[in-house]
Amino acid sequence: MGETVDVKAILVELIVGTALVLNAAEPAPKEWDTYADTWVATDALGRSLPTCQEAGQPRAGKSVGMFYFLWHGEHGQQGPFDISRILAEYPGAPSVSNSPPWGPKFAMHHWGEPIFGYYLSDDEAVIRKHAQMLADAGVDVVIFDVTNGWTYPKSYQALMRAFAEVRACGGRTPQIAFLCPFRNPPPESMRSKVVQRLWEDVYKPGLHPELWFRWQGKPLLLTNPDSLRGDREGVMTHTVPVALEPGHTLGQRFRVGRPLLAAEGCFPTWGTTNAALTLALRRDGPGGECLARRRFEDVADNGTLGLTFDPPLPAGTYYLEASGPQGKVGWWGNRKNTYTNGEAFADGKPAPGDREFTATLPNGALAEIRAFFTFRDPEPNYFKGPSRPDQWSWLEVYPQHVFKNARGEKEMMAVGVAQNAVGRRLGAMSEPGSMGRSYHGGATDRTPGAVDRGLNFAEQWGRAWQEDPQFVFVTGWNEWIASRFLAFCGVRGPAVFPDEYDQEHSRDIEPMKGGHGDCYFYQLVSAVRRFKGVRPIPPVRSRPVRIDGRFEEWREVEPEFRDDIGDPVSRDHAGWGKAGRYVNRTGRNDIVASKVSADGANVCFYVRTREPLSPCSDPNWMLLYIDTDQNPTNGWLGYDVVVNRTGARAQSTALEKHQGGGYRWGAPVGVECRAAGNEMELAIPLDALGLGRLPPALDFKWADNIQQTGKWSDFTLNGDAAPNDRFNYRARLMGESDVGH
Repeated sequence: MGETVDVKAILVELIVGTALVLNAAEPAPKEWDTYADTWVATDALGRSLPTCQEAGQPRAGKSVGMFYFLWHGEHGQQGPFDISRILAEYPGAPSVSNSPPWGPKFAMHHWGEPIFGYYLSDDEAVIRKHAQMLADAGVDVVIFDVTNGWTYPKSYQALMRAFAEVRACGGRTPQIAFLCPFRNPPPESMRSKVVQRLWEDVYKPGLHPELWFRWQGKPLLLTNPDSLRGDREGVMTHTVPVALEPGHTLGQRFRVGRPLLAAEGCFPTWGTTNAALTLALRRDGPGGECLARRRFEDVADNGTLGLTFDPPLPAGTYYLEASGPQGKVGWWGNRKNTYTNGEAFADGKPAPGDREFTATLPNGALAEIRAFFTFRDPEPNYFKGPSRPDQWSWLEVYPQHVFKNARGEKEMMAVGVAQNAVGRRLGAMSEPGSMGRSYHGGATDRTPGAVDRGLNFAEQWGRAWQEDPQFVFVTGWNEWIASRFLAFCGVRGPAVFPDEYDQEHSRDIEPMKGGHGDCYFYQLVSAVRRFKGVRPIPPVRSRPVRIDGRFEEWREVEPEFRDDIGDPVSRDHAGWGKAGRYVNRTGRNDIVASKVSADGANVCFYVRTREPLSPCSDPNWMLLYIDTDQNPTNGWLGYDVVVNRTGARAQSTALEKHQGGGYRWGAPVGVECRAAGNEMELAIPLDALGLGRLPPALDFKWADNIQQTGKWSDFTLNGDAAPNDRFNYRARLMGESDVGH
């Protein structure tokens, strides 16, 4: 007898071949909104993200910025020296200065290990993942830390390239901005040089202008615009202070060859308070015409005080004079005469040495810069709040101040994970009493697991929700490292770490290996949603679907559950120092979109990838995880069912129910399936899902080539997960509408 011809099989093969031709590689759209704000998730502590019902509809005029660090590997790569590991292995390390266990003095130390390892800031695979996570969280702008005078062009250029690649695939990334050196202690010359460097390297040549964060219609730059008035000359160092006595005067004569915009001096109070003095500018010398005068009260120790002139004064000889002291106050200077265009005076007569002073002269480039940006003066102090309009904070202790703009609007507030503050003063994170992650209500919570709960972070977010400003500046994402000092803010020891120390005394939100894992990330997502609002989860519009490999019926099914395009994991980059090279090539099928349709007997699933699917015989191929009851306390990470883990074929596959604890699954049950080209569809009977009737909703996730480690981090580190990380899609099959309040 001859062989029996399976006509159905032949037709399927024809369908598969046709699909492979028609669905070669799906082009990236110009914009690809994944609707990440409609995704659901429950973290390791059982905290579920608010949906539109709890957070309300999106609110216009609300923005979130994230402090972001570019310095990983830019200041040396000794080690890595991980403080948490050092303390675990050598409990007595805080009292010894040896290296080891510590790294050398001033060497960078990690407080812990990031989930992506001890990475460098130009690792573009890590940068792309940062962009994805921050965009999914609703962060609008990453604000780069250049407060120490370095601008890190190698790192920010790598970030811009990576962000541009994400956007070329239609994806979203945050915008970018820079936080420049604060007013004190760096001299204004440093601030001016940093701003000019950014201008020449980024803004003037138009480097990725699509990424610039704009505020009030112009790119935002966090710096004091008063420091950008022009070139500076004078005596800019000091060695000795001279006291200003009642009834006496101190002065400095100087000559300038260009118009004069400002004249300033530096005045000590020897740590006292309530000091005051009067500054005057005279023409030519002590007896010259008084051109300007100003009284200064509550002079800060070593504060810079000055007079500004609008319009500028003409080139010539001038005399800056201090008089009328109150309390203890003086003028810094030098014993030797080094300034050739003037001399010091006391009581109107020439005196030895020079007074420290600066004269500000016009600079055309700085005038161009001043017209280009929207400036906000960054306030470094954690305690005192704004001293004038148009200032922004970056970190404060609770209760944080509201910073208002020139119109009197509540413009911004800072929200921090932790603060290196002790009482009402700046401190080191390694110092006892500093305000760590568990600090709230005026004390540190010592209960087990408190460090995972983000109590400090939650308290500060509560304050921000209450005041409801336009902008919230969050500190921070990925600082991770701190130099080892021997002294800081009056605290001495063999190992003093100002800004980071250990899990409790650190302020990174980026997930870590071990410890609190990704809990702070989902706390961030939840907080941003409550601040900005979210879109409602749309209901599923089901249509009859035949599992035949043609897929036409799916066109009428809504909504489309989207995933980022171009995000399967591919990494090959050097790590920090001895950490070695980080290589991960688990990225394979790029999941683009999926759909769900249901009837009285089945729930049908559809998925589409960017390019034709790899062979179904591949390991870890196109796994579908389903949470049938939206209960995160049962199943594996809440998933009750997995499909395609075993027995996956082009026309059939298998479903397994979760069994016991951990990543354990029961006996496979056959499921009808068709895969062709870059599409796949399958139908799961309700009884196979353990359901007697159609539920109001199902949560689900597709994942390709995760390594099935049984850990939450598998979705973040390997292959492609749709949606990203711990997030799930929610298919609203029936029930009340999620429209918010």
